[in-house]
Amino acid sequence: MRKIMGLGLALLLTAAAAGSAGGASAATVKGVSFADTVDLGGRACRLNGVGVRTKFFVSVYLGALYLATPSGDAAAAVAADEPKRTLLHFVHSKVEAEKIREAWREGFAANAGADQPQLAERLGRFEAWFDQDLLEGEQIVLTYLPGKGTEVSIKGAVRGVIEGADFMKALWSVWLGEKPVDAGLKKGMLGK
Repeated sequence: MRKIMGLGLALLLTAAAAGSAGGASAATVKGVSFADTVDLGGRACRLNGVGVRTKFFVSVYLGALYLATPSGDAAAAVAADEPKRTLLHFVHSKVEAEKIREAWREGFAANAGADQPQLAERLGRFEAWFDQDLLEGEQIVLTYLPGKGTEVSIKGAVRGVIEGADFMKALWSVWLGEKPVDAGLKKGMLGK
């Protein structure tokens, strides 16, 4: 089973690298296409990598990371106070809203450290926006713009903006921190 999972991850990473290497082409992973670049606040951000979030051997979502300054260094990607985006494309048939909120709480608890108390009110607002189940093919798009904050779009509808670079760093640490939600997902998002 481990060999099969390793092979699947290798194929996934090859597809992501092929998609990000060539001009206007897009990466296609598990039949889902991701744009090579996106314009965020007037700045072109490149697809850094795509990974798969799995839980109990089941694929839950594809996570695509877009950075203004592409990097394979997780700490640098988190710390960069420049435009960035994480796009979560759900591939599981249905993920319940409460499970999504619980995953955010666990991810912040594992990675926010001493900053968690000062993030609590903003995390509460953020979690409250996840009040609907997500179905296969639906997306969460999280876009950070310096001086503005992190815009949260769910199923194509903007739910709001959470202010602060500190919140952005804690949020991106959910995938790229010392205790990421999924180590394979982290590697994929970093293009490894």
